[in-house]
Amino acid sequence: MSFKKILIAVDDSHFSACAADVGIELSRPLKAQVAFVHVFDPSVGPGATWSVPADKLVEMSEREAKRLLAKFRERARSRAAVPEFLEAGPPATKIIEAAKKWEADLIVMGSHGRSKIGSLLLGSVSQGVLHHAPCPVLVVRAHA
Repeated sequence: MSFKKILIAVDDSHFSACAADVGIELSRPLKAQVAFVHVFDPSVGPGATWSVPADKLVEMSEREAKRLLAKFRERARSRAAVPEFLEAGPPATKIIEAAKKWEADLIVMGSHGRSKIGSLLLGSVSQGVLHHAPCPVLVVRAHA
């Protein structure tokens, strides 16, 4: 199997940064395209508990996500445009939708997301993607 389109799921965690590095490095010898997907879920996190209005929370989340995607775009140091998917909703579902939309050959993601507590309460995003992805998934464990 040849990987020509590698979708890298990113957030602001160390795990995600390690996964992005692996996905970017893997793309180079394969001459594969890279795209990034970042998903924010406005129904969880500080906005939900601090009673921030939904539209304000989405605006804040989008602004932060754009900053985050710019950081990863710089990390890729690609001459070609790097497609980006900025999605709101359940992370595993939205990552899978982005992979289908972009017709990814491989999804690369970190082994853990933002918080251990969130994973316990909401289930593992990587596990959800593994079970329902339309293509192979590479789950990267971060170095300590």
